[in-house]
Amino acid sequence: MSDRPDPAGETGALPGLALDPPAAAAAPYRVLARKYRPSTFDDLIGQEPMVRTLSNAFAAGRIHQAYILTGVRGVGKTTTARILARAFNYELPGKVDAPTVHMPEPGVHCQAIIESRHVDVIEMDAASHTGIDDVREIIDNARYKPVMARTKVYIIDEVHMLSKAAFNGLLKTLEEPPEHVKFLFATTEIDKVPVTVRSRCQRFDLRRIEADALTRHLAGICGKEGVAVADEALALIARAAEGSARDALSLLDQAIAHSGSHGARGARIEAEEVRRMLGLADRARVIDLFEQLMRGEVAGALDLLKEQYDHGADPAQILADLAGFVHFVTRLKIVPEAARDPSVTPEEARRGAELSRALGVRVLTRAWQMLLKGLQEVREAPRPLAAADMVLVRIAHAADLPTLDEALRRLEESAPAGGAGPRPAAAPSGPTPSALLAAAPSFVEARPEPPRGPVMALARSPAEPAPQLRAEPAPLPFATFAEFVAFVERQRDIQLKLALERDVRLVSFERGRMEFALAPGGSNQLPQLLSRRLQEWTGERWMVALSQQPGAPTLAETRESQRRRAFDAVADEPAVRSLLAAFPGAEIVEVRKPRDEPESVAPDEAADEDVAYVEESVTEDDL
Repeated sequence: MSDRPDPAGETGALPGLALDPPAAAAAPYRVLARKYRPSTFDDLIGQEPMVRTLSNAFAAGRIHQAYILTGVRGVGKTTTARILARAFNYELPGKVDAPTVHMPEPGVHCQAIIESRHVDVIEMDAASHTGIDDVREIIDNARYKPVMARTKVYIIDEVHMLSKAAFNGLLKTLEEPPEHVKFLFATTEIDKVPVTVRSRCQRFDLRRIEADALTRHLAGICGKEGVAVADEALALIARAAEGSARDALSLLDQAIAHSGSHGARGARIEAEEVRRMLGLADRARVIDLFEQLMRGEVAGALDLLKEQYDHGADPAQILADLAGFVHFVTRLKIVPEAARDPSVTPEEARRGAELSRALGVRVLTRAWQMLLKGLQEVREAPRPLAAADMVLVRIAHAADLPTLDEALRRLEESAPAGGAGPRPAAAPSGPTPSALLAAAPSFVEARPEPPRGPVMALARSPAEPAPQLRAEPAPLPFATFAEFVAFVERQRDIQLKLALERDVRLVSFERGRMEFALAPGGSNQLPQLLSRRLQEWTGERWMVALSQQPGAPTLAETRESQRRRAFDAVADEPAVRSLLAAFPGAEIVEVRKPRDEPESVAPDEAADEDVAYVEESVTEDDL
């Protein structure tokens, strides 16, 4: 017999239909981020400085009238606001009847406040209530005493979304609120909140939660949920959450559903499953990829990238993980204690320490810069895998390049001594990163000595003229700004030519340097565009900068000024004045210089030309 209730008898459905039990029979599932939301200050993780300050303030009775909580998403801003609302109104009959942060058991108003249904704790989302009318309603209601609780609390989430008028309308009440009113603001963009509002509030910056604290928190929740999960899987989730407790719990919820381990006997969430779910690259393979790049083995690096891509890893994520490992190795080189980070696996710590001893800081910083630049290219490229391939090719080839001090030492050693001829080949001053990694399984220290003495010594006989170390630069196709504008026109870059004529108020123009002020309406991107174009056209680096000086008038303003002066001069001519007086409403539209007259012109022909000019200039409307 089936345990399912009889459909017809229970629900009145047609016989033969297999219906599920009513939804009300089972409690709806609550996501982990809501189920394990902190309800007291003791439950908050990673915010010890704020908890200590508030505890001391409540103990001393120095409770502020308004608090503003800021931080990235998921660190507990709204949760802290609700806990504060509980602390303001905590009451246990016969035991506690005063504000306190110590709430060992739920009070009279606690459950209603936690569930956002208390009549005296008003929560408002500023993203959907941005206007002055919403703030005016708060101001009007703030005058009245609370209905049930001790304090009326206004919680405004994402307060930076309020309009300027709404902020201004709130200032007076915020500065001098009634004794029974407290304000709690939460925002992810504190810079958008006016300083006049911030100065009236006590500010708390909620920090990102450290990965080790987040890992321990997730492990405790998994124990309560009866879910078996590997420590490395929790570390991956904590690292992907980037310090956000809500993101970590959401990812844990997703991992439980992805693995299907909840309720299954002996099931366990492994790191490999979490890695596939998040589209992450294998950390061990990332380290292998980094070693291949530092050895200069391009083919092996591309094979590793393709292998991880085929397993579902995103190329941009692979480069991001690679940059993260470069940062980790650099930290180990400077701070060896960084290997004790609980979020770092023993394999990462061991291999990272070996690489930190083998590679110099300059090599690591160069790889970091190239990865950051390449990461942006991959994210914008139509074919991310191809773009990632090209980034790895650049890094692998740059691994064999000597650092600056190595290059200087090679130049010094290659300089002949005592007048002897130049050496056929410069002896390398030290092993390159690729040679270090290919030399032996155990890495060795690679710290080239700094150059001593002169960088380069040139030996020559007294009669021999000094060699010319730098060739004269090639002449530019323009010498002045006006010639440069004409050159741009010859290059058929019409938009740039118009911008130069209309928006540039020149301060200085010389080879390799240009400084100007922008006319009203000019684009702030013009200096960068000019710098790129000048380097393309001249093969030299140009410094193009905006100046605080007013600068000379633009070419367009100069032409317009000359045109007006020419019009004024022509208008003062007696003949032109008489013409303008004879034809009311007429105006001068153009002034042209007269063409050179022929050597001899017949009087009749000249008169005919003058008459023809006058006739053509007079229209039927004028008559």
